[in-house]
Amino acid sequence: MPIEHLTFPNETENYRIARNALLEDERALRRQIEAVAAKRRALPPGGEVRENYVFERLDTNGMPEKVALADLFGDHDSLALYSFMYGPDRDAPCTGCTHTLDSWDGVARHARQRLPFYIVAKSPLARLLALARERGWNHLQFLSTAGNDYDRDYFGDSLALTPAMRVQQDFKPGVEWDMPILNVFRKDGDKVRHFWGSELLYVPPEPGQEYRHNDLLDPLWALFDTTPEGRGDFEPKLAY
Repeated sequence: MPIEHLTFPNETENYRIARNALLEDERALRRQIEAVAAKRRALPPGGEVRENYVFERLDTNGMPEKVALADLFGDHDSLALYSFMYGPDRDAPCTGCTHTLDSWDGVARHARQRLPFYIVAKSPLARLLALARERGWNHLQFLSTAGNDYDRDYFGDSLALTPAMRVQQDFKPGVEWDMPILNVFRKDGDKVRHFWGSELLYVPPEPGQEYRHNDLLDPLWALFDTTPEGRGDFEPKLAY
């Protein structure tokens, strides 16, 4: 059956022809997004987590407590941890991560109905919570990775990158820093396995592109992509 198309006020025939052609590309992209999501869900079991990492978080009474990775799942089978670039060596948080968390603060209260979702960083918990208050993040939940190897093992920092990967990413020799990555974990009986990570950050972008490793999760860039100007040279700031 032929598709019926919209017609906006005063649009030209040339506009509608071009828009309909673009719409076919958007339909194809929608199919591709669905196909990639299905392939992601069908991944074979990932590597078993070799250590039951211990983090620090706030308990239900608002007091700091130690919690192991396996206990973060609660009644759910999946768990998402986003490594946030706000380690103790940084005077201020990463602006790119921060604008994403500004959006995810609204997402978080819906996401936790389906799975636990935490923001992890190397700074002490008190420092993370102070930033959350400053930014008005009321729904994000934070874990401090201070004192454990989670970020090293799951590429929330650059410490475990191979020499070849460091060359590929143009990282400076001997200089280490924290990195942004979303990692999803899955319960497998009495084991915890890694399910998926946003590894696109470590795949060099095509010419003229950004890394786009969190594009599917970032409302700001998706909004800009609908405009005539596109993303342009916009860079998020902590304040405007």
